[in-house]
Amino acid sequence: MSASELTSLPAMSWMRFAKDLYDGRIEQICILSDVERMKSEAEELRQLHAASTTESEDTLSAKTKKDRFDGQSWDSPSASPFYDVLREHKDVLPDEITAELPRDQVKAIDGFFESRRQAGQVRESKSPHSAPTFCVKKPQGGWCIVHAYNKLNDATILAQTPIPQKGVIIDSMAKSTIYSALDLRDGFYQILMRESDVALTAVGTPSDA
Repeated sequence: MSASELTSLPAMSWMRFAKDLYDGRIEQICILSDVERMKSEAEELRQLHAASTTESEDTLSAKTKKDRFDGQSWDSPSASPFYDVLREHKDVLPDEITAELPRDQVKAIDGFFESRRQAGQVRESKSPHSAPTFCVKKPQGGWCIVHAYNKLNDATILAQTPIPQKGVIIDSMAKSTIYSALDLRDGFYQILMRESDVALTAVGTPSDA
């Protein structure tokens, strides 16, 4: 069926569409798109991505990265007078020395936690638990703050109530007349947690902020 034939089909109300979809009378759904607009938006996204991945002054070169990672090995502090003591307790210390974050990432993390502190969403903690914090570059620029909760997630008992599939949700909404939405932006900081579990979510920051 051509685009002109599709656009000449009779109009259908939303309620009729939902009912026919729910009853199985509708077998296929076609979405008409503006091809030129899609190409333009795709090109814009490609340019933004290219700009964000272009090596800049603060981007590490391959040699700098190699030197930096070599500096994380335990051979680098071997001349230190504390080396023998550190190696004596190697069961406590990691095999690799944690590399320092670039200053722009440290600034982004400090600013993130300061804004959360002012909003009353985080506080200083003396918890024995601590997950590392780092940054991931956003395609459109800026930094996404990430907490590495891998070990906490591995030890967490998953919810016993499975999340329904999208198709099941759409089918159950077909004959509804009232809809609502809940925006959980930064939902991690908005959902109430048991007080006894708060200590498990402690994170470390490069500035100990």
